[in-house]
Amino acid sequence: MRFLKPPLSIEEQADLVINRGMTADRGRLIRRLQSVGYYRLCGYWYHLKQRDDSFVPGSDFEAVWLAYNFDRRLRMVVMEGIERVEVGIKSDLYTRLVMRHGPFAHCDPRNFPNARGTQHFDMLEHFRREARRSKEPFVLHFQRTYDEFPDLPLWAAAQIVSFGTMLTMLNISASDIRPSIAATFSLQDNVFKSWLLTLNFVRNICAHHSRLWNRELALKPVIPNLKHGAQWHHAIQIHNNRVFVVLTLLQFLQRHLAPRSEWRQRVFNVFDSFPGIPLGPMGMQANWREHPLWSR
Repeated sequence: MRFLKPPLSIEEQADLVINRGMTADRGRLIRRLQSVGYYRLCGYWYHLKQRDDSFVPGSDFEAVWLAYNFDRRLRMVVMEGIERVEVGIKSDLYTRLVMRHGPFAHCDPRNFPNARGTQHFDMLEHFRREARRSKEPFVLHFQRTYDEFPDLPLWAAAQIVSFGTMLTMLNISASDIRPSIAATFSLQDNVFKSWLLTLNFVRNICAHHSRLWNRELALKPVIPNLKHGAQWHHAIQIHNNRVFVVLTLLQFLQRHLAPRSEWRQRVFNVFDSFPGIPLGPMGMQANWREHPLWSR
C-alpha cells in the first residue's frame, strides 16, 4: 500500500480540524499549527477522535492546547527529578567501582562478570567515542596531558555518557553492586532495576519532547510489595502504567537523595497552574496529594 496523502497548507490543516468537529477560533488555530505543527498536536487530540476521524461532540481546541502546555511543564519537572536521580546514582556507581578496581575500572572486562556477549566491548567503545567527540575542557585537558586517552578516569568518563550507558555498566557489574546501591534507598534489587529502566525510558520521552501526560508506560516499574514497602499500599492507589507512578517514585528517590529539595512543591505548582487538566489519564485520583508518599 503506497502513501498517497497530499501535503496540506497550514490554513488547509486548520479547516480540516474545524470541519471534523473541533471547536476553534480559526486564526488562533492557524497560529498554533504554525508554531507547533499539526502532527505534533495530533497526539493531544487523538483521544477525541472517532472511527470516522471526526471529533467527539464538544471537542474544544483550547482544551487541547491546555493539555499541550501542561505536558510541556510536566516534562520539565520530571526531567529535573530524573536529573538528580541520574547524577546521584552515577556518582555512587563510579565511586564504588574506582575504589574497588582503580580509576580505569571500566576498561577491564574482568570487572564486569555479568556482561554477556559484546556488552563490555560495546560499552567501552561508547565511552571512547564520546571522549573523542567531546569538547568539554576537562576532556581536552586530559587528551593533551595523559597517554591513556581516549580512556578517561571513570569519574570523568561518567560525565559525558548517557544514563543508558551507565545503566549498562550497573547491570553488568559484580552481582553485589546494584543491590548495595538499591539498599541505600531501602529498595529491593528487582524493584530498583525496574525503576531505573522506567526512568531511562521516560527520560528519552522528555528529551525528545514527546507526549508524556496521558501516555501508558511501555516499561512499567515494579511496585514494592507490602512487606518491603507498606507506604506504597494505600487507599489512594498507585498503578504502574501511568505517569503518576513515575512522579511518585521520583518523589520517593528525591526524599533519599535530597531530603531538603523543593521538587515536590514544584510538582504541586505545575498542577496548580493547570487545574482543569483531567487526572484520570495520568492514573491519579483527586486526593493524590494525601497519599503518604506525597503528604510529607
